Amino acid sequence: MSARYQVTGATAAEISASIESGIRHATLAPGDPLPPVRALAAELAVSPATVSRAYAELRQRGLIVTAGRHGTRVRPRPPVAARRAALRPPPAAGLRDLSRGEPDARLLPPLGPHLAALADTIGPAISYSDAGTLPEFAEAARQRLAADGVPATELTLSSGALDGIERLLTTWLRPGDAVAVEDPGWANQLDLIAALGLRPIGVPLDDDGPLVAGVAAAIAAGARALIVTSRAQNPTGAAVSAERAADLRALLAGRADVLLIEDDHAAELARVPLHPLAGATAHWAFVRSVSKPFGPDLRLAVLAGDETTVARVAGRTRVGTGWVSTVAQRLVLSLWRDPAVTALIEQAADSYERRRRGLVDTLAERGLTAHGRSGLNVWLPVTDETVASTVLRDAGWLAAPGALFRIASPPALRITVTALTDPDLHPLTHTLTQAAHPTPPPHFTA
Repeated sequence: MSARYQVTGATAAEISASIESGIRHATLAPGDPLPPVRALAAELAVSPATVSRAYAELRQRGLIVTAGRHGTRVRPRPPVAARRAALRPPPAAGLRDLSRGEPDARLLPPLGPHLAALADTIGPAISYSDAGTLPEFAEAARQRLAADGVPATELTLSSGALDGIERLLTTWLRPGDAVAVEDPGWANQLDLIAALGLRPIGVPLDDDGPLVAGVAAAIAAGARALIVTSRAQNPTGAAVSAERAADLRALLAGRADVLLIEDDHAAELARVPLHPLAGATAHWAFVRSVSKPFGPDLRLAVLAGDETTVARVAGRTRVGTGWVSTVAQRLVLSLWRDPAVTALIEQAADSYERRRRGLVDTLAERGLTAHGRSGLNVWLPVTDETVASTVLRDAGWLAAPGALFRIASPPALRITVTALTDPDLHPLTHTLTQAAHPTPPPHFTA
């Protein structure tokens, strides 16, 4: 813990508020250790039970995490805005940033012409009672999902994939419930689960998706929900294969005690076929975002599922935000219908495929096994993430440390390919080779 910050308080509520204040003011930084329960209790002249309650409340809200002998620490990305550290600091001057996990802005469709056309045709303002999912949008979404084998009789919208996943989890689960998630998995999703007070159970995966034995073990351990990334898994690029989908469907068939959530966030950008699990369980949902192919500012996702699940999500939305903007719906519908936009999305998908495959193949030539079957990222196992990140920075590169995405899986780096060019491949691969297996320093001799 930072020497500059002193936890105060005489009750569990006051102690937890003091620690939260330290996080909010950035005097307690992400990853900072907190004192052991008994040590802090002695320092504050309170009982250990009082400190334990404070820590338990902070853990349930996702602000801190306890990791066995490593003690209790501030979470890497706690769900509270810090006044000085709310924004991720920019990389140092001269570094090539391969850490962001974002699409190439040059390959996103221009929104201006579609917004201009929309302005001429949108008509009068709608009323609160008329707002909701536009029938023409819902029909177009159903057709697009049906083309990929996803049943979409029941359908609603959310403000992006993570918003949809949050609504699904909060309508079916309660704090303390267990959720089976991919390990390594999407950092934002892991943060969300912590913030909701849910308990993650890591499921190992390979290039074909979550391992069946891992899913079975998570369910046996009490998981009430299972989240699967259909393809372009973040961070590994895994995509559920036809054989893996069949095995998972057989395992999950007819279960009424597990909510199945599928995340197809890359959608049109994924250069592998979709093998959905939709309908395998009694309660399920398939979430497809438009942000990766069409632009991060388009906060809209289509959510299909069984009647009860969709009704719960739609009902909860109605008493909260109400609906996803009909202006956004009309804009996305216009993009879907434009052949030039479709061609640009195809070009973007081909570009990401070429860059990702180029990096994986070039690493393989140097004896390194990296993962990147689909999507925007390559996952490279390394011996030590800190050392590997330092080697990269010294050579002018910035990658995301695997710790952001891991529960119990081994160390690795996530490299986003969207900023790479062909001439980058060989110098980057040379550096990654050094980073993955650094040469130990020479031994001192007497």
